[in-house]
Amino acid sequence: MNFRPTSITANRETGFLTITWNDGHTSEYPFGLLRAGCPCAMCQGGHENMRPEPDEKVFLVQLPDMPASRMRKIEAVGSYALTIEWEDGHHDGIFTWGYLRALCPCEVCRGKK
Repeated sequence: MNFRPTSITANRETGFLTITWNDGHTSEYPFGLLRAGCPCAMCQGGHENMRPEPDEKVFLVQLPDMPASRMRKIEAVGSYALTIEWEDGHHDGIFTWGYLRALCPCEVCRGKK
């Protein structure tokens, strides 16, 4: 399926990004998971390590509340992705819809892996 969001909400108070998808599924991403799963070359350890889906190890990372895990700004990238600027200034990751759907931490989505 070609996943597309129908609603996107970033709540800085709770530290969650919520996306409702065109198939009716709702994904809730802790900001720390989004930062730990940043798909940029720097965070992934080089271009050769970049993949269309997140590494499963990202779900084991627990980032504390710190500038690196606090969202400053979120913006659309065309009609296919989001980019996030973090309080520590990092803003290189482009989170495609497919990548974000694969990053969904819910039990249903994790069970599909």
